[in-house]
Amino acid sequence: MPMYSDKVMDHFMNPRNVGEIKDADGVGEEGNPVCGDMMTFYIKVKDNRLEDVKFQTFGCGAAIAVSSMVSEMAKGKTLEEALKITPSVVAEELGGLPKNKYHCSNLGAQALRRAIKDYATKKGLKLEGLEGEEHEEAEEN
Repeated sequence: MPMYSDKVMDHFMNPRNVGEIKDADGVGEEGNPVCGDMMTFYIKVKDNRLEDVKFQTFGCGAAIAVSSMVSEMAKGKTLEEALKITPSVVAEELGGLPKNKYHCSNLGAQALRRAIKDYATKKGLKLEGLEGEEHEEAEEN
């Protein structure tokens, strides 16, 4: 059994912000087919701030704890601030994750990022921190 910090255990046992936002302004999904973890983040934006953040996660304890922590960290932040939530920041905030669970922090940060990107795309917004990713989309269309 990998050793989890008290903070990881707390967020796993009592995850915050679980659920979906029916009329979400942005939705982001991220999954890891290898471990079977799937996360969906829903965001409500008001005045460029994340007024509400909810998630649904299907996965291991670490994945649930990460989703909970990311949602807590993102709530109330501006979109630009929320984009600065990186996997290492999440892992640090949780008091560290076992090496074999580190990829979970990646998923949480990515799912949130995708939700913000979804919102920005719908609104035609250019956000600091998202610019570098636009060229890859142009090729798909």
